[in-house]
Amino acid sequence: MDIWRRIAFGVSRWTVVGTLLMVTSGASAQTQPIPLQEIVTPSTVISKDGRPVTFALHGFKEFKSLAEMFSYIDSQTRRWPSILTDEERSGLGRELLRRGIESRVVSMADERPLEALLTHTSEELRQAIAQVKESVPPGFGEAFLGVQEKWKHSVNCWSASSYLPGRVLSNWYPIAEGIQLYGATYDSTEHFWQAVKYHPDISVADLTEMLGMLGQKDWRPWISRLDGDPKLYLPNAYAVEFLRHNLAPDRLRWFRDELGRHELKSNVRVRSVQQRGAAPFRFSALEEKVLWGDLADLFHLVYTFSSPDDPLRNKLAVRHFDGIYLGERRMGFISEEFRSLMIEIWRVKYLQMARFGEVIRSIPMEIRLEHFLNDGDSPDIPIPIYVGYLNQIRDLARTQH
Repeated sequence: MDIWRRIAFGVSRWTVVGTLLMVTSGASAQTQPIPLQEIVTPSTVISKDGRPVTFALHGFKEFKSLAEMFSYIDSQTRRWPSILTDEERSGLGRELLRRGIESRVVSMADERPLEALLTHTSEELRQAIAQVKESVPPGFGEAFLGVQEKWKHSVNCWSASSYLPGRVLSNWYPIAEGIQLYGATYDSTEHFWQAVKYHPDISVADLTEMLGMLGQKDWRPWISRLDGDPKLYLPNAYAVEFLRHNLAPDRLRWFRDELGRHELKSNVRVRSVQQRGAAPFRFSALEEKVLWGDLADLFHLVYTFSSPDDPLRNKLAVRHFDGIYLGERRMGFISEEFRSLMIEIWRVKYLQMARFGEVIRSIPMEIRLEHFLNDGDSPDIPIPIYVGYLNQIRDLARTQH
């Protein structure tokens, strides 16, 4: 199976990197460490296996060096000159700088930048920053020191974490015995979270038809409307960049090709096909995220950001992409009610399944549970809320025990 070619073509870069890391992480210990001074030098391009290690803002805006990112940040602060105040532009620049430096350090493809920060004192980091001869924006040093302080007391909980409990706490972690959620069995909590975004009646034929409708539209004016309003773009930057990426003709074609590759009958119900059947793990957690999850998010977000009189919005509503349907409940895709469903399924995983409860309780309370992937986000459950729930469920597991 030519999975690497398909992934490289159709999947956002941070997912590709994460997948590659899961395969190659064993070799990382043999890689030479990077000097701290190089990490803080803006022009440094970090390479691994002969390729530059990129990092990102909003998950999709990729850079090879901090200097390259500085230019992007400057362009963003000048993007809406007649709308944002000087104070707002300055605040935007500082926020993007902090997140970009964290993305550079907490790399999904190379742990050496984080290793360099965590194996030096804050004073040594200050000295390295003071020796930088290149131009840096205001707040550069404070951002690096803040990232160092945060990650000295945190663990990144994701599928390729170098810390075993961190991998187990990922929604992607496969559950051999399956997990019972709302009357069905799933291979992981990720499988449930993506499956529930589809109404029980939605079929593969419905998805194919909707993809055809999306492919007939010129999305450039629609995206330009989102780009042009900072009050809309800035709080939803990840969602807008996600839409820009996934509404591209090649990406829509990739979704159609993937549905065809799995040879699913047109009348198959999309939610039920993601549930555990006669054989487990029909779809990997990666496929759940980048095929079923991204496709559902695309439909829900197009509905959310379309004007009320847009005919396509009405067609999406007919296919029930106007909300999340679970039993008798209908929840908004971007809503507190849907987000809170995450902690409910974690109550099953960590409070009712003894082996997972033991893992989450084993992580010392002095260590904060975090989730940071290339400054990516999730419109259905923003990362700060996700992280808050993760730490909350650990508290509940320890209290229960």
